[in-house]
Amino acid sequence: MKTNKIVLKSFILFCMIILSFTACNSDDSSTTDSETTEESDDLVLDVDASLFLTNTSAVTITTVPCTLSDGTSTNCYEIVATSAPSDHEMGPWCPGNISDDASAGGIWLESGEVYDVDGDFIKNMADFYNDTTWHMYDENGDIYTTETEDDCANAANPNVGEAYENFCVECLPSYVTDITQTYLIPITPIKQTAPVNFSGGFGPGASGPSQRGVAFNGVVFDAPAPTDAILGAYTLAPFDDAGGHINLAAGYHYHAATGVSTQIAQEDAHAAMIGYALDGHAIYGQLDTDGNEPTDLDACRGHSDETRGYHYHVDAAGNNNFIDCLYGAYAI
Repeated sequence: MKTNKIVLKSFILFCMIILSFTACNSDDSSTTDSETTEESDDLVLDVDASLFLTNTSAVTITTVPCTLSDGTSTNCYEIVATSAPSDHEMGPWCPGNISDDASAGGIWLESGEVYDVDGDFIKNMADFYNDTTWHMYDENGDIYTTETEDDCANAANPNVGEAYENFCVECLPSYVTDITQTYLIPITPIKQTAPVNFSGGFGPGASGPSQRGVAFNGVVFDAPAPTDAILGAYTLAPFDDAGGHINLAAGYHYHAATGVSTQIAQEDAHAAMIGYALDGHAIYGQLDTDGNEPTDLDACRGHSDETRGYHYHVDAAGNNNFIDCLYGAYAI
C-alpha cells in the first residue's frame, strides 16, 4: 500500500510538471507580434513596383532592408523622386487678372467643395469669406501675385504680416529643381489590429508619419494643407488642377486627388488605383466607374475585397484630404 501511494504521488507530480510546462509554453507564444498583427484570410498583395513611372529620372526604386513600426524586419522599396511629375504639367495657380477664366488659374478647396480660382473667384473673395479685408487686385484688375523665390518664401510664412496680405502665392517649379524626396514603403503590407493616426492628428496613437502615400509619378500624397493659416494671413495659395502646389521645402506635392495623375483602371468597375499608402496598401480613387463610393469603409477609409485585399479609397477632393489613418505597419 505504501508503495502504491508513492507511485501515485510521483504520477501526480509528473502531471503537474507537464501542465506547468505546457502553460508556460503557451504564454510565451502569445507574446509575439501577433498581438498587433491582424490574423486574417484576406488577400495580401505585394507592392507592384512596375506601376511607378520609372522611365525617366524623376523616379527611381530600389529594394532595401527596413524595420517596420510593429518591429518586423523586412524589405522595403526605397522610392527617390524629384519635384517634377512626368505624367502632367504643373500649374497654373494664380490668374493674372480678374477677367481671366478658369484656364488661367488653379483650384481652391473649401468646405468639401472644389472651386476654380479664376478672375471672378479672386474678385469676389470678400463676399466669399464675408470679410472686406480681401482685395487681391489693383485698379486695373491685375492680381497681386508673388513673383520671385524670395516672395514665395516670405509669403509662405504664416507670420508674414501686412507686406504680403492680399497676395496670391505662386511658387514655381524652377525654384525646386534640386529637391528630391525619399520614401520607404514595405513591399509586403502587414495589417495591424488597430489603426495608427498620422502625426499632427488627434487622439490616441497620433504618432505615425504625416505623409499619406505616393502617386505613381513619385509625388507625395501630403497631409491636409493648412488652409486656415494661409487664409489667416490674407493670402491664397491655390492648388493646380492636379491638386498640387509647391513649397520650397517639400517641392511639388498633392493635397487632393482630382484624377489628373496616372490611374490604373480596374476590370470590374472598381475605382482606379492611384498609388500606394506608406504602409504598402494600395490607394484607389473615391468613386467607382458608376460614380459610387464604397459604403463599408473603416475609420482609415479602407476595406477589403477578393481582388485587391485590403486597400484605401481617397476622400473627396474638396475635403483637402486623402485617407484618415494607416491600418498597416509603416517603415521607421
